[in-house]
Amino acid sequence: MTENKFQWTSATLTHAGKVRRINEDACLELPWKGLWAVADGMGGHSAGDVASKMVVTSLSEVNTHNHPAEMIDEIEDRLINVNKTLFDMCDEDGKPKTIGCTVALLIGFNRFCVCLWAGDSRVYRYRDGKLQQTSRDHSQVEELVERGEILREDAEFHPLANVITRAVGGSETFQLDMEIEQLQDGDRYLLCSDGLLKDLDANGIAECLAIESCGDSARTLVQRVLEGEAADNVSVAVVDFSLPKSNNPN
Repeated sequence: MTENKFQWTSATLTHAGKVRRINEDACLELPWKGLWAVADGMGGHSAGDVASKMVVTSLSEVNTHNHPAEMIDEIEDRLINVNKTLFDMCDEDGKPKTIGCTVALLIGFNRFCVCLWAGDSRVYRYRDGKLQQTSRDHSQVEELVERGEILREDAEFHPLANVITRAVGGSETFQLDMEIEQLQDGDRYLLCSDGLLKDLDANGIAECLAIESCGDSARTLVQRVLEGEAADNVSVAVVDFSLPKSNNPN
């Protein structure tokens, strides 16, 4: 019903950083479809940027659906097709190479949202001043943490910190992970590439997400990275969810 639908505003921003010449990240912002995405390319120039742009281009053509399951199915089908194309490109010239990207997506539907991801691009929720990671990294260090072999605070500095276990184009088969969350008035979601996480910890991210407007929040997140080493590309999408005033009991 109309009175139950959340409204949203959003902002996206991507930057090559201070070291890399090419930005292999790509962002998608389609608020009229309730769809946002961040893709982080891997494989170097003429590979990573191709992969991330291919993902974003395909997702930009997603149709509007009345039922969330139909939209999720189309998104999965599109990324499976992109995965096949990228995987086939990996050995076109007989020289195996990596052409792929991680991806994090957010879809807004009425009173809930759907988070989808593959790789170590992340989805966060900022609610009532508290930051919570919604996604779970597809990485070797995350598997080590879950098995209790290393501490989470040591994961960032582990030799396998940059080794991911799932990506679009990473293998012959592809699968997204998904979380469905009930929205609350004032929720703010963040999609980001791992370039953000190399210069900002959870407290720093939370400080930036506490800024009132999503546009200022996105700009501050990227600016804070650029004040650090900014050795990687960085991309963010900040999405605010709110109830219409007439439906907000407060």
